[in-house]
Amino acid sequence: MARASAEIAFTPAVRKIQRQQGVADLYEEFFTADADRSDTLGQAEAAFISARDGFYQATVSQTGWPYVQFRGGPVGFLKVLDESTIAYADFRGNQQYISTGNLSEIDKISLILMDYPNRKRIKIWGRAKLIDKKDDPELLAKLQIKGYRGLPERAVVIAIEAFDWNCPQHIPQRLTLQELEPHLSQLQRQIIELRQENQELKSFLNQSDETQKF
Repeated sequence: MARASAEIAFTPAVRKIQRQQGVADLYEEFFTADADRSDTLGQAEAAFISARDGFYQATVSQTGWPYVQFRGGPVGFLKVLDESTIAYADFRGNQQYISTGNLSEIDKISLILMDYPNRKRIKIWGRAKLIDKKDDPELLAKLQIKGYRGLPERAVVIAIEAFDWNCPQHIPQRLTLQELEPHLSQLQRQIIELRQENQELKSFLNQSDETQKF
């Protein structure tokens, strides 16, 4: 964890628990003046974000309740606009507008982006701005994914306050069908080759048996 994310996540209540558990000293270095802030994206972060086809998003309601949902789309639908800004087109869904309503009142947002095959994840804290498609059609056109049939209603533009790469220790390794396809194709080829070899061996043995009869 870097300084920017520690300043957000380690509230006084959190620091109190850390002291009670005897681990507060482990995090003192994150609050020093020369600690890395990690509030602007580098090449590694930009590449990771651009390769995702979904993420978990948390917002806060007017009544203080957290709301978490999964936002999915084509690979690259979450776009990096610059080193401190990401955005995505908000496509029409079930039309409950819970996240939209939350963000219209409280702009704080948090994302968790997962790479299950490689057991990596990144957390992002930011402030979101909702931009209706009629107010900035050029931005919506930039965020639209070519060939994707989803209907964008607005843009969600997130000014990044902090990000943090997480420890992979408890991340399960999972693959989608698309990610499995190269491995499955290789196995299928091997099965076909083994079947052919097995058939050739059977034919050879049958020929040997016929030869021994004479």
